[in-house]
Amino acid sequence: MENLIHQIMTIGPHYVEGGDAEFTLFTGSHTIGQARCITFRDRIYDNGTNIDAGFASTRRRRCPVDNGNGDDNLAALDLVTPNSFDNNYFKNLIQRKGLLQSDQVLFNGGSTDSIVTEYSKSPSTFSSDFAAAMVKMGDVEPLLGSAGEIRKVCNVIN
Repeated sequence: MENLIHQIMTIGPHYVEGGDAEFTLFTGSHTIGQARCITFRDRIYDNGTNIDAGFASTRRRRCPVDNGNGDDNLAALDLVTPNSFDNNYFKNLIQRKGLLQSDQVLFNGGSTDSIVTEYSKSPSTFSSDFAAAMVKMGDVEPLLGSAGEIRKVCNVIN
């Protein structure tokens, strides 16, 4: 898991033209949606210092410790406003209530802490920056022919 998180934080921002700032901004889309228990089980049971104990306890109710038991149980990525596109995702990270470790690493004493803090304090800045970044991403032209690849399985290179 730590290797995956390292890869996300090392490689991920390089795939986003705006680097750390846009990468952090795009993760704000996790303000809506759900994750399967299997994707966050380690985080809620590892008793780490970057997770709120009460939050972990709440999440354990629907995600048993045993692998294979409840793997497909779902939990909202944002416990506070799970069906609203807002800046609570960033507020959750500051409170150590990021459901996914790959999210919480954005506020864990590193270079993206200030970006998370800015978006947590200003819903209008988050909304306008996110809208602008989505428009910018919409202008990216796909690779065609032999320069591109249509994956048969999204997370596996053909």
